[in-house]
Amino acid sequence: MPTVKPTIAIEPRTRGHSFGLGSSSGVECIPSFRSEPCMFHVILFQPEIPPNTGNVIRLCANSGCTLHLIEPLGFELDDKRLRRAGLDYHEYATLQTHPDLASCLEKIGNPRLFAFTTKGSRPFHDASFEPGDAFLFGPESRGLPADILDSLSSEHRLRLPMREGCRSLNLSNTVAVAVYEAWRQHGFA
Repeated sequence: MPTVKPTIAIEPRTRGHSFGLGSSSGVECIPSFRSEPCMFHVILFQPEIPPNTGNVIRLCANSGCTLHLIEPLGFELDDKRLRRAGLDYHEYATLQTHPDLASCLEKIGNPRLFAFTTKGSRPFHDASFEPGDAFLFGPESRGLPADILDSLSSEHRLRLPMREGCRSLNLSNTVAVAVYEAWRQHGFA
């Protein structure tokens, strides 16, 4: 079996501000460790809660997904709560930030996009996922904006089942369920 030599990519990011947490300027480099190509893209649209994003960083490191964060973020990437939730997996994840969803999708080659939303009518397990697909998740407090959801066909607006009367699942839990179902469909290869 051939040995795959790991590569390290560094994605520059211009820091922004959001949710009244202050602002800073300059470029921050986020190292990433990748030994094989990305299977799926996880896109968090304007995430607000650092531990959720930290959990998703750890998930992406363990599953080989690339994580994309759409600004503005509700925290700085050096937030101690984000780092604590992600443990030491930050160096093993590929993470990129983007000023908006359109530039993110363009940068990753306009992949098939699936939005995970409580407003979806198609159960997530009915979808067939392919390598290179992108999974979009909204901010914790409000979900994805209507204009983004309206731009996608109903086939690409997916929901996870929940008991009646419940509002939503935790963001990082939803990402984990989605990623592992997609990965399962490909034999965890």
